[in-house]
Amino acid sequence: MTPSPRRPPSRRFGHLIGAYGLLALAALLFLAFSLALPDTFPTLDNISEVLSNQSIPAILALGAMIPIVTAKFDLSIGYGLGLAHVMTMQLVAHEAWPWPLACLLVVLGGALVGAFNGVVVEFAKINSFIATLGTGSILYAVTGWITNGARIVPGPHGLPAAFTDLYDSRFLGLPVSACYVLALTAVLWLLLERLPLGRYLYVIGSNPRAAELVGIPTRRYVVYAFAGSGLVVGIAGVLLAAQQRIGNPSVGLDYLLPAFVGALLGSTAIRPGRANALGTLVAVVVLAIGLAGIGQLGAQFWVTPLFNGATLLLAVGMAGYATRRQLRRQRTKPPRALPDPPEVTP
Repeated sequence: MTPSPRRPPSRRFGHLIGAYGLLALAALLFLAFSLALPDTFPTLDNISEVLSNQSIPAILALGAMIPIVTAKFDLSIGYGLGLAHVMTMQLVAHEAWPWPLACLLVVLGGALVGAFNGVVVEFAKINSFIATLGTGSILYAVTGWITNGARIVPGPHGLPAAFTDLYDSRFLGLPVSACYVLALTAVLWLLLERLPLGRYLYVIGSNPRAAELVGIPTRRYVVYAFAGSGLVVGIAGVLLAAQQRIGNPSVGLDYLLPAFVGALLGSTAIRPGRANALGTLVAVVVLAIGLAGIGQLGAQFWVTPLFNGATLLLAVGMAGYATRRQLRRQRTKPPRALPDPPEVTP
């Protein structure tokens, strides 16, 4: 058996830079801000606060990543986040529902909204940008109808302590919200990298026609991807309600751009050229360190949207380049056998 040719050193170095360059950037940013702010930035209190503050954007970025695997985009996630957290506050604070039941209903409702997005995209054949922007506007209208444009404030007894502990408590010395991010990353990594479900989704994203030819039901799996995204958005909405303890009908829009920045930038790391959970986590870490550093340096309020917008443009450009590079590499490799497609019952 002829051994495969070894990769030249220059190509190996380029691969390492492409896969782990973003992780190295995170370390360099942390070092730079630690040198600039030695008394505040590298402290455990600051690290804990950054982890806590960025946990919801990280969860939302992981949710946005799932449809991107299939080359689709869900622009309704910001609106869905707003509706989920308002519904949680409405049920727990005003309707006096048991908080576990309210949270379960909101999470399942998020999955249902995501599945509806997938049905609109796949069966109505509407571009995912347009379809999810339209459903997002409907979600925003429902949010306004529930709140009448006003904030939902808990009564004099406040919210149940067990509910707010969903966000405020600690686990193994870390904010429990950061543990949620790590757990969700692990679950998505397992689903996308180690199970046939993920391979089918990646094939659909790279070549939907080829996926159909080998017997993969593309419509069904795209609906699954959107439903998974909606379920993650529902979880983020519950945590946002536990964090803010007040229902703000417009808060979800502030999370839309950072979520897509993290998801798109993450496709340039770990597995360059395709969206992946570990890369998204690394991208979120880079964004968290950057935003925390420039905030502590006393930057003006407009620097944050400038940073997010510039990073989004950079992420889209880098993601496109990484995808083209991956395609060029695949053309030089022999085709790899796909797992047997699932049986489709009539």
